[in-house]
Parts: sequence; C-alpha cells; structure tokens
Amino acid sequence: MDNERVRELHPCFGARQNRGRIHLPVCPGCNIACRFCDRQQNDVEQRPGVASCLIQPEEAAEYVARARRFCPELSVVGIAGPGDTLASDRALETFRAIGRRFPDLLKCMSTNGLLLDERADELIELGLDTLTVTVNAVDPAIGAQIVRGITYHGRHYSGEEAATILIQNQLAGIHKVAAAGMLVKVNTVLIMEINSFHIKEIARQVAAAGAQLYNIIPLIPQAELKDCRVPTCPEIERARAEAAPYIDVFRHCQRCRADAVGVPGKSECGRQVWQNALRVRETFSHG
Repeated sequence: MDNERVRELHPCFGARQNRGRIHLPVCPGCNIACRFCDRQQNDVEQRPGVASCLIQPEEAAEYVARARRFCPELSVVGIAGPGDTLASDRALETFRAIGRRFPDLLKCMSTNGLLLDERADELIELGLDTLTVTVNAVDPAIGAQIVRGITYHGRHYSGEEAATILIQNQLAGIHKVAAAGMLVKVNTVLIMEINSFHIKEIARQVAAAGAQLYNIIPLIPQAELKDCRVPTCPEIERARAEAAPYIDVFRHCQRCRADAVGVPGKSECGRQVWQNALRVRETFSHG
C-alpha cells in the first residue's frame, strides 16, 4: 500500500488539503451488541450508525458517480455501516465493483474487528487501502462493560467470554493486515466511567499489533449508556496525551454518519446524493 498517498488523500488519515469522502451504507446487520449503539435510519442525526437509506452493492457505483458531480474533491470511498462491514459479503462486493469503475479512489473500511482475523486475507487481496478498527478495550473485564454480547459462528456469547473473543480477533486481525502493508487506524470510544483509565494500554497494544493511527472519540450517551456523561475537552486531551507516546494520534474526527458525503467539516452534500434514491429497500437490521 502507498501510505504516503493515503495520508495525502484521506481526510481521516491526516490529509491537509480539502479532500472529500463518501460512505456507502450497504451493511445493515451487526454481530456485536455495544451498549452505546443506537443504529437509526433518518435524515437528521449527525453521528455514526445513522443513514438515510440502505443501498444494494450493485447500486453503489452509480451513487459514487453522482457524488463526484456534487463533490469533485472526492478522493475516498468508505464503508462504515450502519452495521458491521465484515458481518456479510456486501462491503467486499461493493468494493470490487467500485475498484473496477473508479480505480483512482481510495478504498476505506471500518469494522468492529470480530471477523477481522479470519477475513484479513480477503481484505488484502481486495487491495483495501485503509482499515479502521474500533477497539474499546483490551481487557475482557472492561470490554464486557461495553459490549453486551457477540454472535460468532452461529453462537451467542456474553460477558467476559464475548469480550475475550472480540479482543483476540481484533488484535490478531490488525497484526495480519498491518503486516501486509495496510494502513490501520484504531478508534476508541472514550467512556469516562468505564475505559478512561485504560486508554494508555489500548494504545500500547494496538500499536504493538501494527496500527499506525489512533482516534479517541467522545461517547455520545445513548442506549444502555445514556446515563454516562460526555467527556470534557480537557479529558479528551488528557486521553490523547496518554496515547501519544505509543502511536500517532488523530485529532480531527467529525463522527460522520454512515452515509456522509463531502469534505469533513467544510461541506456535506449527502442530501443531494441520497435524495431520489435509485432504490430504497427496507433491509435495515438491528440484529
């Protein structure tokens, strides 16, 4: 992978110029149950896990072409949900189609990492340019307070057993794709009551696995963690300072929707792209 090109063109990996991205909402379902997650289908909320509609992989290229007309600065095609990108084959099918029609655009994916270890070779073969993995804990006792359970190879796991499987697969998967040259960013949701004292260890372990960039995201209190408080700016900065000795820290996250389009922090043209959708199907799943 050409990491210099990625850092030049990708707004979430340090690009300094005006660079745009489109998130294609092709993945409806998820295989883990995070206690802060509240996936929704609407036009108003500005946060991860939200999309106006779901599209089919075969429709994605037409949306990208439409987005380029509204946003010529488009340099990245990303898939970040609303569910997990490795819980089905939909993200990989989409990227294959996008790669054939738009070889100049970077391909970026986000995942919770539960299936990353076993699907790493597919991502490497696909030629994925960047990968973001959400790692909220590397200690199962802490992870169990954040993830209620997982569905893994047809079985449901909960508590520390679920967290152990998730963490092991995340770190092993990061190691595989990073060793192949893929640029890996790790996201951590900062929850003051649960993992705020754990940031240094997360940063240390994901960096040891091969991640190159670390993004600390303040909690949006909702779902089961609705009574937790929002981290203050000084608390976020303190967490970043604790991570910085181990890994490069990203500081400009916009907490984008799963169907965001445009230049982060400057222009958003999602409404123009997704209105009059080619085909909107009721395929959204909270499973």
